Amino acid sequence: MPKALRTLTLVILPALTLLLGMQIGMSVGQKRIDLLTRDLDAIYGGGMGSGATVTDPEKEVDMTLFWSVWKLLARHYIDEGKLQAAPMLFGATNGLVRSLGDPYTAFMTPTENKDFTDALQGHLQGIGAELTVREERIVVVAPLKGSPAEAAGLFPEDIILRVGGEDIAGESLNAVVQRIRGRKGTSVTLTIFRPGTDEEFDKTIVREDIRVPSVESGMKETADGPVGIVTINQFGDTTTREVEEAIKEFDRTKLRGLILDVRFNGGGYLEGAIDLTSMFIRSGQVVSVVRRNGEPVIHYVNQRPINTEIPLAVLVNEGSASASEILAGALQDAGRATVVGKKTFGKGTVQEIFELPNGASVRITIARWLTPGGRDLGKEGVTPDIAVDRTREQIIAKEDPQLDAAVEWLLHGKRPEGNGG
Repeated sequence: MPKALRTLTLVILPALTLLLGMQIGMSVGQKRIDLLTRDLDAIYGGGMGSGATVTDPEKEVDMTLFWSVWKLLARHYIDEGKLQAAPMLFGATNGLVRSLGDPYTAFMTPTENKDFTDALQGHLQGIGAELTVREERIVVVAPLKGSPAEAAGLFPEDIILRVGGEDIAGESLNAVVQRIRGRKGTSVTLTIFRPGTDEEFDKTIVREDIRVPSVESGMKETADGPVGIVTINQFGDTTTREVEEAIKEFDRTKLRGLILDVRFNGGGYLEGAIDLTSMFIRSGQVVSVVRRNGEPVIHYVNQRPINTEIPLAVLVNEGSASASEILAGALQDAGRATVVGKKTFGKGTVQEIFELPNGASVRITIARWLTPGGRDLGKEGVTPDIAVDRTREQIIAKEDPQLDAAVEWLLHGKRPEGNGG
């Protein structure tokens, strides 16, 4: 029985090496495309100019070129042992998808698809970092909390140049991820370029089992009373329930304010962003989905608020993406929360996963996100109301001026001085 699909808002291919992030969404029902079981020779015919747009490939695409090359390889290639149908078909399909030049649209082999699914459940094995592609370079979005990548000192915007000493220029994200992944206890050496420092260096990281807690909560005691802090590391299957439990626990205490921390959160299920927004707003929009054709689809709060009165702040940074940006943007546009930190990643497209035969899948960008105020998250991201930087040195020293600024704002309505980002 094929699994139900969900619309995504990904930032990367999460677990393929470690990662997560990705950002996801509403249930859309089962879609199964049995391309591999068809007789392609019989279906694909006709001709098409090189500049034509494909609308009906079964009528407009001549597959003679593909099958001619396939047959020539089968007849003449010197190493017959490498002529294996599944890897050849996977490679051809991957090339088809990559030709679009969209890092978020990707074909996933059965192994990659399983890794991706495992990542969304918070169970990974690797170094624990979210990656993406920018200008054909593999870039770190964020190290996962408590991961080997974080312990090794990887930071957002670090560019990976080589893996194990081998240049990865021109390789797909999937391919790089497969290089970085490996068994627990083994190590991988990454050559990193750090923008702004002109520094190139190696980091050898030991792979581990990665367990990503969806939600962490606690209180910061101050002379003016306690402030609740809910850290949301990803928008997974259990995130909504965990946040609800944390807030109910806080209700036993007279909080002066609440902070939602989505820094370094690469995203997850869209339902999670809608549910969390709905906890603090009685009515209104959360996000609009704009597709290629038709009117935008508007998602509203689910009218199940928990606390619409408590003073609220949202912490964001350059590692906050997709579902995190939807949450922060909706609360900001509604005037319900003050956003503190650094401008977000700007991952504003929607992906849908289509299951394919034998456990493979394809992830396709189908739409883009707009905040209730009409901001395109992919172009603008979320700009904080209070801009506060947090340097690498402060992270290492466990100093958190962004959190301090949020607390000060909630307690006294004061903005920090001299620390704008």
